[in-house]
Amino acid sequence: MRKILKFIGLGVAALCCVPLSVSAQGTDTIAITLKDAWDIALSKSLTVMVADKEIEKTGYEKKGAYASLFPNVNFSGSYQRTIKKQTMVMKMGETTQRISMGTDNNISGGFSASMPLVNVALWRSLDISGRSVDLAVEKARQSRQDLINQVEQAFYTCLLASDLCDVYKENYSNAEENYRQTKAKFESGRVAKYDMIRAEVNMQNAEPNVYDSQNNLMLALWQLKALMGINLNTNIKCAGSLSDYTYQMQQIIMAADTIDLSENSTLKQLDIQEDILQKTYKMQVAQYYPTLAATAQYNWISMSNDLKIFHYTWNPYSVAALSLQIPIFSGLQRLNNVRQVKVQQEQLSLQKENARRGLVVAAKQSLSSLETALKQYKAAKATVEGAQTGYDIAKKMYEVGRATILEVNDAQLALLQSKLNLNQSIHSYLTAKSSLDLVLGVDRTEKELFGKGEQMQPERQLVIKKEDTGAEN
Repeated sequence: MRKILKFIGLGVAALCCVPLSVSAQGTDTIAITLKDAWDIALSKSLTVMVADKEIEKTGYEKKGAYASLFPNVNFSGSYQRTIKKQTMVMKMGETTQRISMGTDNNISGGFSASMPLVNVALWRSLDISGRSVDLAVEKARQSRQDLINQVEQAFYTCLLASDLCDVYKENYSNAEENYRQTKAKFESGRVAKYDMIRAEVNMQNAEPNVYDSQNNLMLALWQLKALMGINLNTNIKCAGSLSDYTYQMQQIIMAADTIDLSENSTLKQLDIQEDILQKTYKMQVAQYYPTLAATAQYNWISMSNDLKIFHYTWNPYSVAALSLQIPIFSGLQRLNNVRQVKVQQEQLSLQKENARRGLVVAAKQSLSSLETALKQYKAAKATVEGAQTGYDIAKKMYEVGRATILEVNDAQLALLQSKLNLNQSIHSYLTAKSSLDLVLGVDRTEKELFGKGEQMQPERQLVIKKEDTGAEN
């Protein structure tokens, strides 16, 4: 029950992020499978959409970086109006002459092109751009994995809430039947009034649990719908029950040194960042290398003292050049940049090791939870069979007057607790397995994870209408 309350708290927080629709919704309940929930969530998740846009953005950044290898061609033009001309003074004998230089109007225009021929730092930066795209792709993969994990655990919580609701309803039905039988015996004088009162109290105590379980189921479904991104007023239910997934429950033994974290998204991102830093280091070192670039210009220039442009004489001229630049001294800026990258590499190495240790601990915790849940399931399964037999015997003995109502109530309580423990153990196993898959980076959409509860009839397949998604709200 504490795990249900935990998920309920998350569900209530998620309600603030989902718009409510006031339009009328259909009354038909739609049965969804775990695969349906995944597909809808992945298609509606804003987090996944943002991650996909990041991939698209970095793709354009990569293309823009490669554009630096091609010639850069520009056209430029300028107009210059002389306000006061430059004066040249010449002295010829005793006579001094002043001559004004230039024209009133100067117009020029032309094309220029430049292209790097040798630039090692630029080439290194192109490698960084390519790895940035890989990093964005991995981040998008992690977003999908996180969403799938949340939806999967919310789906299992809905199944647990539904199964607990059925258990409490069955318990109330048994208590109600015992009360009717006890009341009939009291009216016929075969039992004391005390027995009837005890049976009535037992029935009344079972009733609030039914209401609580129904409310928990509703909140769990709200959380699932919020994660899926559909309207909260859409009537859905999770197909099957927890018992349909018991085929997954098996012993998983994995030593700490054999835990395979090669597919973990966090470590993959750190590996890519490590590679980017290595390339960044090489790029900073390349700042010491000479660069060679080619430039070319083709311009027209005209000068005149009037503004009659058609009377101007245009004089073309062209220039081609090679530019060699050799770095000598930059105030130790390049050296400090190289040292900074080295420190970042050491920092990332420590972060990677720390992340790996944390992931190993998380994997071991999930494995321990799996082992505990499996033991609890085996014990609870045997307990349910014994509790059911004990309740049936106590009920028969009470009917023939060889047992008291207290013994029946005790047997009923034992049956209730054993069924609750059974469902809780299955849920604990499935959620721990989901957490382990997330740590190991398992692609759960490719797994064989559908039991008989997922085998739906064609008429029960999920069809989410456009108005049910809340997209227009």
